[in-house]
Formats: sequence, structure tokens, C-alpha cells
Amino acid sequence: MSSAISMASMSSYAILGCGSVGHAVAEELVEEGKDVLILDRDEGRVEALRDQDLDARTADIEDPTAAEAIADRDVVLILSPDVEANRVAVENLREHAEDKFIIVRASDPVTADELKEAGADVVINPSAVIADSALRALEQGELEHKAAQLADIIDDGETLAVLAHRSPGPDSIASAVALQAIAEARDVEADILYEGEIGHQENRAFVNLLGIELVSLGETDLEEYDTLALVDCAKATEPVVDGEVDILIDHFEPEVDYEAEFNDIRPNVSSTSTILTKYIQEFDLSLSEEVATALLYGIRAETLDFKRDTTPADLTAAAYLYPFANHDTLEQVESPSMSPETLDVLAEAIRNREVKGSHLISNAGVIRDRDALSQASQHLLNLEGITTSAVFAIADDTIYLAARSKDIRINIGNVLQDAFGEIGDVRGHSTDASAEIPLGIFTGLEITGDNRDTLLELTEQAVRTRLFEAMGVEGSSGDSSNSS
Repeated sequence: MSSAISMASMSSYAILGCGSVGHAVAEELVEEGKDVLILDRDEGRVEALRDQDLDARTADIEDPTAAEAIADRDVVLILSPDVEANRVAVENLREHAEDKFIIVRASDPVTADELKEAGADVVINPSAVIADSALRALEQGELEHKAAQLADIIDDGETLAVLAHRSPGPDSIASAVALQAIAEARDVEADILYEGEIGHQENRAFVNLLGIELVSLGETDLEEYDTLALVDCAKATEPVVDGEVDILIDHFEPEVDYEAEFNDIRPNVSSTSTILTKYIQEFDLSLSEEVATALLYGIRAETLDFKRDTTPADLTAAAYLYPFANHDTLEQVESPSMSPETLDVLAEAIRNREVKGSHLISNAGVIRDRDALSQASQHLLNLEGITTSAVFAIADDTIYLAARSKDIRINIGNVLQDAFGEIGDVRGHSTDASAEIPLGIFTGLEITGDNRDTLLELTEQAVRTRLFEAMGVEGSSGDSSNSS
């Protein structure tokens, strides 16, 4: 009998060894309407417990007869500060009452292991519990302090510009949506700004289905806003804006020092949406379905549906958001229809794939929709035996590359940085990265109908060779397995 479900239905408890900890537990259980029996060897303590209308009896918890006295109890909490007495009590209980759920107090990790071996279901180390409680209190105190600082900065102006990273993804958009909601709850007008494009089909579906209003940075003037916030912009290698930044929130250490008045950088969580969820909770906002759905999708997308670097904080934030989110909308966002061009890019990538070991590289040719590359790379990663995939193509005067990896030994962001960092713009994580490389680095030619095939030949070998070398495998030679 060890499941939480079984525990929830239990109402019959025994506490052996009732010091200050046992007394506090007993009072809490009785207040919840539980039937509690207390056994303790100290007659004076037992008498004091009875004076408080608690059911207490004098007994030595090391005596085998103590097991008989609690035969009708479902759960036994052994909370004496005498760890050796606790161990004997556990052994006696396991000998005379095997079906009891036993929770026992230890003094350190060594005695905790011994009590587990003796048959305890759950072992509590008071020092660890106190440390954990202190850390939670510290975290909550820091959050309250940070929230007060953030509120002061937002309240200083009447308008707020929330700038997401270039061609923003779900985590960046969702974080901006949440900060916008916080500002508007404080009667401050806020706009979400972005550069680049909302290109990926899932991202377009995300914005459209939730009715998220985004303003192109090129169509506005930052001087019109009193306050400027950057969310999820830390991976940019160049300053996102030239002017002063008031608020900086991210789950990565920034590549650029913005000297913002308010900073909340938490590398110990896996999404900026997780951080903003904590602020939503701290400000006690009435959470709209749109904001909850956006934040939940932001966390899921950034953690690859909780399969990439997920932390307890991410899971806790997702659990809080779950009841408020629209799951039909989430399903539509996560399963958008595939455009004909994306299908063509995927087909070309499948035809041109080259595999070395568990690494796959493919050339998708000349494309118009470069966001189709990331979808093609993700699809190819699902092939049997493949742990790392990279798909590249030419668009305008640039080579675009998208890579994915599920190999814990490879940081695909570092792989692309090693291969192309000196000649192109590389962005990404350990499992998801992209690169943009000026075409002139390889050819010095412009794309025309006459030289298309030549361009592909010139770039293909160079890109494949650099990538395979950065991945730690030999360049494209005799051991390749191409599909034709």
C-alpha cells in the first residue's frame, strides 16, 4: 500500500514517539478529521497529550507489543528523535504487520538508507526538510521582492514596449503576452514588438488562433514608449536595440550586457514562459484563457513537450496553467496543416539525405519558405536510427540550415557554432539550432536559372564536410548511404 491514491483514502493513523515533531503532526491530522493514536514511553508527555483531548497511550516503541497496539491502523508515523529505536520499531512492524504504510524519521542520509532497508516506505530527514523549506521560503521572498521591483518600473510609465527576439518562437511570444497582461492589469498600455517574420507554420497558427497582436518593430518608434522590456532575447549576439532597456527577463544568460534597471535571468529553468508564469501567480492576476494557453504552449514548445532539460519549476508552472488553458486550441496549434511547399522541401530532403552512423545531413535545394527546413529536420530526426539531423537550403543570397538532435552527447548548437560560427549567424540550444551563412562565402555568385545546379554543387559539399567534421564523423566519402 504505497500509492498516493491509497494514502488519500486512509483515515486511521498511529504516531510512535511523540516529540515536538510528532505532536505537530498529530494536531494537524486531528484537525483534518483523522483518527490518530499516539504511543510514547514518556508518561508525562502522554498525560499532557490526553489533557489536549488526544488519544495517547504509554508504550515503548521498541517493544514488539507496540505493533499489536496499532494493529487496526493503516499508516504508522515513527517520529522519535532516537533513530535506533525507530529502526527497531520498523523491524517489529514489518514482522508483525507487513501491510502497514510506514513513515519514519532519520537523522542523516546513512540512517535513512538503513531505515529503508529495514522496511520503511518513506524516510524523512528533518535537516533536509528544514533546508528545503528554507530554500522555498528564500525563493518566495526573492520572487516577492522581484515582483515589487517589476511593478514599480512598469508603473513609472503609461506605455510599455515588449520586444520579443527576432522571428520569435512560442516561448518568446508567450512571455511577451504574459508581460503585456501584467502591464495592462496595472493600467499601463503595452504593445508586443518583433523583428523578422512569424514564419514557422506552428508559430503562425499560434498567433492566429489566440488572436495575439504583434507590431513590427520597423513600423513603430521606440521613443514613443515610456518603458522598454526585452523578453527571451538573450541568445542574440548583437544588441537587439540601441537605446536603454528597462526590463530584461530570460532563461539564458544574455550574450550582450544591456545594463537593464530590472533583470530576472534564470538559467535554472528551461523557458522564459516559466518565469512569467511565476509573476502571473505572484501578482495574483485573473488568468485569461488566451494567456494561460500561450504560456503553456511556450513551456511545452521550449522543453520539447517536457523532453528537453525540463526542471521542476517548468512542471509546476505547467500544472498551474493546465486548468486554465484551451486544449482544443493547443491541439490545433501543435498539428497545423502542412503547406505544399513544406511537403516539397521534406520530399527533397528525404531524397538527398546522407547518413553516417546516426547522423543525417540533407540538402533541400533552393527554397522560398526557409521555415520549412526546421520541420523537415524534425521529421528526419524521427527516422529509425537517427539521433542528429541537419537540413540546409539556399534562399536569396543565403544558405539556411536547421538542425535537431536527441543525442545527449551532442550539443547541436555548439556543433553549428564550430562549423559556421566564424562565417555565419548561429542560434540555438543543445537540441535545436539554426545557421544563416552568406552564399558569397562559398561562391561569390548570384542565383540564376543558368547557375542553379552549379551553386548547389558548390555549397553542398562544403556544408556537408564542415558539418560532419563538427559532429565528429568523417567527411562525405565512401561510407555514405544516400537515397536516390
